Amino acid sequence: MNILILGDVAGPAGVKAVKGKLPGIINEKKIDFVVLNGENAADSGRGITKKIFEDFLTAGVDVITTGNHVWDHKDAEGIASKNINFLRPSNMPKDSPGKGEGIFIKNGKKFVVLNLMGNVFMKKCDDVFVAAKNFLERFKLGNGKADFIIVDMHAETTSEKMAMGHLFDGKATMVVGTHTHVPTSDYRIMEKGTAYQTDIGMCGDYNSVIGMNRDNSLKKFLKDSSAENHHPALGEATISGLLVLADDKTGLAKKVQPIILGGSLQERI
Repeated sequence: MNILILGDVAGPAGVKAVKGKLPGIINEKKIDFVVLNGENAADSGRGITKKIFEDFLTAGVDVITTGNHVWDHKDAEGIASKNINFLRPSNMPKDSPGKGEGIFIKNGKKFVVLNLMGNVFMKKCDDVFVAAKNFLERFKLGNGKADFIIVDMHAETTSEKMAMGHLFDGKATMVVGTHTHVPTSDYRIMEKGTAYQTDIGMCGDYNSVIGMNRDNSLKKFLKDSSAENHHPALGEATISGLLVLADDKTGLAKKVQPIILGGSLQERI
């Protein structure tokens, strides 16, 4: 199975790129299952709207994950409550709308997606490693509950992401980091067969400050009184993510390939 996960979609430029380019990527690479982090997709760069959620599904996305900005747009709670393919971090407070994990059946296979959020420098949430251990007590590759396991670790620190990769090594198809919006070069298959990348980057305009307008961001850093609220950069966006070829029998990774397409980054596809 070919499984693609795309990084945080940053504002209108990222949404446009996903809608325009994802169907072609799916067709060209014969992708079977697509996950995308949509928590920054709204016009403001914070949260997601119902229309954008539906546009992503139309473009070929199977599951949308999120993170600390999941509730920043008023539509999100309704989306989470009514759609199983919209996930919020599993270790958010128990009374949060929606779910943090899901089982999705496609092409006769069970794809289990887990959305986690780190504890360091992030919004308050339950212990992410306790949540991960509890998940692993319920789901194992090949036990009839999961043919493939995909983990989106939405976190600020590389240490939390790397530790989570090692915790899941041999127990998940892939563990990828999101949130910091910059693709790292450590994509690989770990010792026990799990695909890993510390951060898969963003789908947005890289001629920016992590997706936000660069000039306004500089004003913010320089304490310029004319600075406005952060708003997304609107130049040509780059599609950024990770493509994993997974073994149909074991559920583990056989090949890992970064997908970087369009915009100002050097292409890898």
